Amino acid sequence: MMKKDNKQEKKGEKKRAYGLLLVGAVLLIVGIVLTVFQYHSSYQRSLETAEELNTVKAQIAEIGDGLAEGDPEALQAEADALSARKLSQERPYSYSLILLFFAILLTGKGIVNAVFGVSESNRGDVRHLALAGLSAALCYIGFAFFKIDIPVGPEKTSFHFGNVFCVLAALLLDGYWGGLAGAIGMTIGDLTTSYVTSAPKTFLLKLCIGLITGFVAHKLFRLSREHSAKYVTGATVVSCICGMGFNVAADPIVGYFYKTYLLGVHQDVAAALAKVATVTTAVNAVVAVFAASALYLALRPALKKAGLFPEA
Repeated sequence: MMKKDNKQEKKGEKKRAYGLLLVGAVLLIVGIVLTVFQYHSSYQRSLETAEELNTVKAQIAEIGDGLAEGDPEALQAEADALSARKLSQERPYSYSLILLFFAILLTGKGIVNAVFGVSESNRGDVRHLALAGLSAALCYIGFAFFKIDIPVGPEKTSFHFGNVFCVLAALLLDGYWGGLAGAIGMTIGDLTTSYVTSAPKTFLLKLCIGLITGFVAHKLFRLSREHSAKYVTGATVVSCICGMGFNVAADPIVGYFYKTYLLGVHQDVAAALAKVATVTTAVNAVVAVFAASALYLALRPALKKAGLFPEA
């Protein structure tokens, strides 16, 4: 009995760890240097390319309206080439921002580990890692292949299904794994489509969606435990609403400041994007709440029987 108690104490014992803080600090320095460098090099070139692209698009529009003469096919080919060049010039800056944001999160987690310590029993679960990888892939597919683009000036926003799987991952796993799945899957979706410059913002917001949804579902409502069907249904819907409610409020606000101060987008365009994003984000949120809740309630019995739920 004494040995068992000692094992339990050892299992719950926390030790201060400084490795993550050191790695985060190094990555933070590298991220800052790369971000500043890429902003003043490749991203500035992308802004110049954007001006050329707008000029070509204006010429195509004038020809279409009969106000000028020219070869629209040749101009369209030039516009396509400029669009491809613009995306390739935007990627290095987007990668640098993602590294910077990731380093900030890593450093923050490192500070927590150094101050409060880490439990020796807090180890990653291979099954949860596999499910998180699957969820990340579904987030990518939901965004990259099931979306409707809405142009707003030189930028655009979209309706998509990516948030459905981000919220679902947080319900099935927990906030940490669900948030990472959404952040990684939808960030890759941005980087491999024309939403390259939105990738850093996406990484932060989707991570927060997962963390909030998972916290409400598994820390407040304890969904991993046995409950009545009515309780599970209500808790699931409320958890989804909390996660997506955050996104509805944060996406337009964060998007405005992100585009204005980190991407250098004109304030009028950023404001117009924020207004349209409010509508698209709200629609995406409603779809995510209903779809993720329905999928979770359908999958819950089978996954719980298989022991794939987070610990209660």
